[in-house]
Amino acid sequence: MPDLADPSARAAASERLAELYAGRPIVVGPGVLAGATSAVTWLRELGCPVLVLSTGRGAGPLPALEESRIVEIVAPEVDSVTDELRLMDRVARELPPLARAAVERFDPDRVGGWFAHPFVTTDEPIDGRPVLFGRPAAFLALEDKMLADAVWDAAGVDRAPYAVVANEPAALAAATDELAGPLGAVWSGDARDGFNGAGNYVRWVVDEHDREAALGFFRPRCDRVRVMPFLEGVPCSIHGVVLPGGTAAFRPVEIATLRDPARRRFVYGGIGTTWDPPAADREEMRGVVRRVGAHLASAHGYRGAFGVDGVLTADGFRPTELNTRMSAGATLVGEVDRRFFTLLQGNLVVGRDTGLTPDDLESLVPLMDATRTGRAVAMHEGPIKVGGGVARPLSWDGRDFAPVEAETGDTLIAADTPTGLFAKVDPCGALVTGERLAPVTAGLLRLVDREYGTDFGAVEAAPDVRT
Repeated sequence: MPDLADPSARAAASERLAELYAGRPIVVGPGVLAGATSAVTWLRELGCPVLVLSTGRGAGPLPALEESRIVEIVAPEVDSVTDELRLMDRVARELPPLARAAVERFDPDRVGGWFAHPFVTTDEPIDGRPVLFGRPAAFLALEDKMLADAVWDAAGVDRAPYAVVANEPAALAAATDELAGPLGAVWSGDARDGFNGAGNYVRWVVDEHDREAALGFFRPRCDRVRVMPFLEGVPCSIHGVVLPGGTAAFRPVEIATLRDPARRRFVYGGIGTTWDPPAADREEMRGVVRRVGAHLASAHGYRGAFGVDGVLTADGFRPTELNTRMSAGATLVGEVDRRFFTLLQGNLVVGRDTGLTPDDLESLVPLMDATRTGRAVAMHEGPIKVGGGVARPLSWDGRDFAPVEAETGDTLIAADTPTGLFAKVDPCGALVTGERLAPVTAGLLRLVDREYGTDFGAVEAAPDVRT
């Protein structure tokens, strides 16, 4: 068994996995240019000619590519992250004529492949070129929140009570009256029109006004709605990788889901590994991911990375949704060697034998524990724009960020997106091992409200009710 914590063993495994890509022309995208930087770097190290399809600059460093290898395409106008992700597959397969011509000039013999987004499917090639990083449509379909509770039951995982009901006022009112807890209920919409995420189809319902507003949102978008009690505690997730020989389980990740009690809103604010749940809860969460992975493999032929989102409540971890992809959380724990995990995912999704076992991958968990990191982000949907990109040093006083002149170890990075504004603190010296990400993210949201006129408002971190 290779000890993947040993860099030389991991390098040898990566070399085997790289055979999927090495030397062949690769089209990266479509997506924001800054998001392609790391993939472009290691693909070029593998000897791959690379062409990037860019829908905008994005926030952060850009790939080192000559202009002729970057093709700009206009992303469709969208109102939410959900709409943007739903269009990924179509954008890749229905390129504008000039972009399609650029791809053909780049790879005239069609011997290359696509390094795409998890929302681009691998079932069919794109103009004769296989999708070598994406996922099958059947895996994508498993993210429908109406299916999650059946997965927990089949895997023998403790869950909160729930009801899936028709998107109809009387049925939703009855389910809410039955299931609501002290803080109300949470409604989640189905995937009738495709994937939904980033909390776009989640509503916090406490009173009649909340119900009417949620009904108005879901009525034209969903046929069914899942109703659950509001779960108090730390939002978090656990990730793993399904291999032919079983499921490898990694360490927990905090999800900085902030709440606005006055407006009854949830705001996603990034993920981090500086927080640690109690040891017994950590092992229970790892057991959850192993059981869910075994079910996905046996019932759906699943392979590759996935994650289980949930809340660490006073009664323990309770799952809320399933992410059947190399999600942001899986990518975060994979930062111990991003190239290795990206190569691994690409191989598993297309069905190649990696020669690795769950024990092999779990040998990296101590390294994940030693390498704490986090991403405090702000994603604002609306007309506010900052232009081509912002980079500003910040100070941190334990509660709030403020712009300063000198470098401090905290830097605000901001840029426009197809749906509005994206900002993050990177690097983020405010993150400290043993402390939670959510209060840091709350400080970031207050900063962008002051500096750019966004309306995140009086958000707060969920309390830790387990310690």
